[in-house]
Amino acid sequence: MSRKKVLAILLALTFVFSFILAGCGGDNAANKEGEKVITYNLSASPETIDPTMSTGLSEATIQNALFEGLYRYGEDKKLQPAVAEKVDISKDGKKYVFTLKKNVKWSNGDPVTANDFEYSWKRLLDKKTGAEYAYQGFYIKNGEEFNAGKVSADQVGVKATDDYTLEVELVAPTPYFLDLTAFANLFPLHKDSVEADKNWAAKPDTIVGNGPYKMTAFQAQEKIEMVKNENYWDAKNIKLDKLTMTFVEDENTELSMFESGQIDIAEQPPTKDTKKLLAEGKAISFPEAGCYYYIFNCNKKPFDNAKVRQAFTYAINRQAIIDNITQAGQKPATAFTPFGFPDETVDKDYRTVGGEYFKDNDVEKAKQLLAEAGYPDGKGLPEIEIFYNTMEAHQKIAEAIGQMWKDNLGVNVKLRNAEWGVYLNERDEGNFQVARAGWQADYNDAMTYMDMHVTDGGNNDCFWSNAEYDKLIADAKASNDEKFRMEKMHAAEKILMDEMPVAPIYFYVNVNMYKPWVDGVFTPPFGSYQEFRWADVDLSKKK
Repeated sequence: MSRKKVLAILLALTFVFSFILAGCGGDNAANKEGEKVITYNLSASPETIDPTMSTGLSEATIQNALFEGLYRYGEDKKLQPAVAEKVDISKDGKKYVFTLKKNVKWSNGDPVTANDFEYSWKRLLDKKTGAEYAYQGFYIKNGEEFNAGKVSADQVGVKATDDYTLEVELVAPTPYFLDLTAFANLFPLHKDSVEADKNWAAKPDTIVGNGPYKMTAFQAQEKIEMVKNENYWDAKNIKLDKLTMTFVEDENTELSMFESGQIDIAEQPPTKDTKKLLAEGKAISFPEAGCYYYIFNCNKKPFDNAKVRQAFTYAINRQAIIDNITQAGQKPATAFTPFGFPDETVDKDYRTVGGEYFKDNDVEKAKQLLAEAGYPDGKGLPEIEIFYNTMEAHQKIAEAIGQMWKDNLGVNVKLRNAEWGVYLNERDEGNFQVARAGWQADYNDAMTYMDMHVTDGGNNDCFWSNAEYDKLIADAKASNDEKFRMEKMHAAEKILMDEMPVAPIYFYVNVNMYKPWVDGVFTPPFGSYQEFRWADVDLSKKK
């Protein structure tokens, strides 16, 4: 998986030239005059476009263009009905009755019905499906029990009572349930298409969506092309004619393509240029409810010892990484859940209330803990490997942290990288000691961070388990009392930070570059995928 430097350079140059020759889907000269086209570099190629099976931001951006749930974030960045026309919620907050719009169609012209939601949600929950995000359906009555094989699908609390009515029973009141219905894993699916071809989501002629765009071409590791979906229920208000997303992981290549006009939106400029681009106004930066962190494999020595995990976490100088590498105003993360979520009341921030759990760059404490774990001055520690997905910024951070661990703890560190899909698979399989990770919110509640690390959770890639933590999260999920919920979540986060299966490094900011003619593209208020539902192009600015 590691690549020799020369080979990496040759491959990168080959990749650049292939994009230039092919036009990368963003050669505006190839588009018809007057067409509104945006080419956006998504960076990583999606692991899958199947909403049930995906877990990443790359996938979410594509899926929100091709599909649509009961609710969606509007132009004002507020949640609004999408496929749903309205919802009636019981007084106890446990029953939702959604009435669907009657003019919603799939891209092939079939009507979208409540049955499509029931099918999709039960597919997510079915253990045979193997969805990592199955737990997003555990809010539904008997969802977890069905996933465990204890009850049948008929006993799950989601039912289409007719074509346009979907009844949902929850285990407990869930204040953010409507937010969850805007999340990709709860999008509807076209049953006949899904069951006809196991690779249905990877081909333009088999993928059937209900979103504002439809796929016309897909080349793994290169690009996906979409055009306006004429069968979308609000097609008359979709302004783009064509949307292309490229998968260029190298930040220098991305910047070159942006400056040469091959792409209109660049997701992440090279770290060495970020400060300059921000100062020149060519890039913009805004807060994002995300955390960049490392995960420890709690099943492998020496990281099966909490004191070792703490020592490695405390021995990182986060501010130095921000000042010298990322350079975009990120905040050092001395807790796992970032800023940006409401606490007991909306005027209070969850992170501000929870505070810090450890001191940045606490080398003295780190050495003490490592000695207590039986490794004084690093003696007896094996060589430690940091695993990351291929990207210049991740490499620089890994190099910096590796040097900090060597200087502060006396440990030898090596690096290993892999492209996105291989990296995800290796992480899922536990083939690592320490791995880079990042998490952005799925919905506007701190629970989107806190339920990741329950025992055997689909996104619990550190293989950590704590019964008390599990109970606190379960108690928080079972209550509609905000004071009680927050108390339980803060208590759970303390356990997480005491046992340290993850090493928070910094809280994200989002740095993007937009051409001046791009309009209406945004991220939801909690920061996550890019939303193109209301995208537009000011053609007058392209002349």
